[in-house]
Amino acid sequence: MTRSLDLDMVAPNDVIEVKNQVIISPKVDTNLVKEDKKIEIKKDRVEVIGNITEDIDNKIYSIVGHTTSPFSSLLIKPHVFDFEERDSDEKIILVARPHWFTNVSWILTALFLIFVPSLLKFVPVIGDIPAKFQMIGIFTWYLITFAFSFEKFLSWYFDVYIITDERIIDIEFNNLLNKKFSEAKLSMIQDITSRVTGVAQTMFNYGTVYIQTAAEIPEIGFEMVPNPEKIIKVLQILREEEERKHLEGGHGNA
Repeated sequence: MTRSLDLDMVAPNDVIEVKNQVIISPKVDTNLVKEDKKIEIKKDRVEVIGNITEDIDNKIYSIVGHTTSPFSSLLIKPHVFDFEERDSDEKIILVARPHWFTNVSWILTALFLIFVPSLLKFVPVIGDIPAKFQMIGIFTWYLITFAFSFEKFLSWYFDVYIITDERIIDIEFNNLLNKKFSEAKLSMIQDITSRVTGVAQTMFNYGTVYIQTAAEIPEIGFEMVPNPEKIIKVLQILREEEERKHLEGGHGNA
């Protein structure tokens, strides 16, 4: 009996061999998918954090304003200032120095010392001193005057109060030979008050900000800083942000 060659017409007793066709699909690494999702989530989180940070920066700018001079008594996010104890990922928000009016007293003293040698000609005894020794004396006098003025300026310039996104810092230099460093975390701040006394402080709007903390140092004082009420508002914003992060972290762990 001849077998039919037409495969559409197959006898019941014909043996049909069917080869299973294996379709090979591209292998999908589930780990990569998970990592991609994690990356997307992280990107979204970075964008949210970036928006929050930008929002805080805008609030601080609206309160304090912008400053560009490195000799200003109030620097906002300065690019010309840094300190060696700063962490690599720590961001400086504000740097304050004593108000410029606090320098008036030593500037007037320095100006008086500069003009003192010109007044010595009215002293009869000075005329009896040889000119050579007079020149040495005048040079020594001006050198002392310069050292006095320079030390006062450096003490004002390097005595700073710093607010970062993590902590508050008080750096004091005593005669440029003794450095005192005090700090407290923003989360440790308990109470903030300010004090403005006297005609000069009221007229030029500067005073002292007292920060009560739960750290080892119970109180940190920003002495004679300009616009103390604005500094208090900045600290309040940063403290509220710290509390919000703490609450979100607690919910996340839960």
